Amino acid sequence: MKQSPIHVIITGGTIDSFYNGAKDTVTTAKVSAIPDYIQSLQLHMKVTTKVVCMKDSRAITNSDRLKIIASIQKSSAKNVIITHGTYTMPDTARFLASRLKNNKKKIILTGSMIPLIGFSPSDAGFNLGFAMGKFDSLEPGIYVAMNGRIFSPDEVVKLISKGRFSSILNK
Repeated sequence: MKQSPIHVIITGGTIDSFYNGAKDTVTTAKVSAIPDYIQSLQLHMKVTTKVVCMKDSRAITNSDRLKIIASIQKSSAKNVIITHGTYTMPDTARFLASRLKNNKKKIILTGSMIPLIGFSPSDAGFNLGFAMGKFDSLEPGIYVAMNGRIFSPDEVVKLISKGRFSSILNK
């Protein structure tokens, strides 16, 4: 069975960060590690990538979100993953849902609590793989894939004290 192509839109966040000893925290990298990581997996589907920005999600603006929308609209892929920092991922999901009303694509935002490169274990590879694996079971729409679960933009919330995402609907 041939799998549909996936377009990955990269925006930075922890998934694409490194440990910065001078600041004793992670800092978003200048260059994404995601394209090389995906290429190393030797997947059976075509995956294209596009870097929109490389920012901590707290620095993402509505102008950046409009660039994400433009990248979605320019892509011929029906399956889109957006890698995004976790702090404002729910905000971006709701922004996209409010502006992509007649959307015919499956759009999944994902990220990680631990950077993809330089940390073990990291949830980054799992979250990317989980998002890729969910396309066949979803209808067109906008989703957030974190912690082994799919959330709608209306329900998703980051629980900072627990280091995970949850639903405000208690599903």
